[in-house]
Amino acid sequence: MTYKLTMAYDGTNYHGWQRQKNGITVQEVLEGILSEVFKKETTVTGCSRTDAGVHAKIYVCSFTGETTIPCDKIPFVLNTMLPPDIRAYKCEIMHEGFNARFETVTKAYEYKILNAPFMDPLLRNFAWHYPVTLDFEKMQNAAKLILGKHDFASFCAAGSVVKSTVRTVTELSLKKDGDLITVRAAADGFLYNMVRIIVGTLVYVGNGKLSESEISELIEKKDRRLMGITAPPQGLSLVEVNYE
Repeated sequence: MTYKLTMAYDGTNYHGWQRQKNGITVQEVLEGILSEVFKKETTVTGCSRTDAGVHAKIYVCSFTGETTIPCDKIPFVLNTMLPPDIRAYKCEIMHEGFNARFETVTKAYEYKILNAPFMDPLLRNFAWHYPVTLDFEKMQNAAKLILGKHDFASFCAAGSVVKSTVRTVTELSLKKDGDLITVRAAADGFLYNMVRIIVGTLVYVGNGKLSESEISELIEKKDRRLMGITAPPQGLSLVEVNYE
């Protein structure tokens, strides 16, 4: 049978989702436990390759296997074995060949910036502490220019190998609650570090290092060096994954 598993994790203690040689990952932990439950080596396909320190409020993966455990009980079994920073919430039987990565239609991420003089210790693993005052209105204006279908080569980290750097950003919104700024980005797909570079660029606009009027021109130049820094990973969370 082919299964679709919906889960969540705090990525603080992991070297990202995908298996790595140099550190423990969410995929490695999950595959080890699924292999025990299904009594056979089990490999999972994840919907996204989240980086080290990045979190997921909603994460979807797929795998195949055979078990007598009812599908709706599998999350309960897994949660007795998973560490407390990883939790399974829902398991569904899918059509044969279902792939959690390649059948994704849209995904959404949220990034949190604490724009305050001092770090909130309760947010240290879940927000980027940026103590310099940011112009929120300018950041909003710049975000509007990033919306839509573009070649996002300038928002892609070096070393990424993809067939095309064209993506469609369907949502890029900013919300301010006191000192906490939340950036939400949704698209039909994201390039390596794309959301973190978008956030770093918006911060550069907010602190005056870039002008919001420059953004469209810089996108056209397709030069990563012209954009803002790559925001640190801990502020980023995958929050939505949609399928047909």
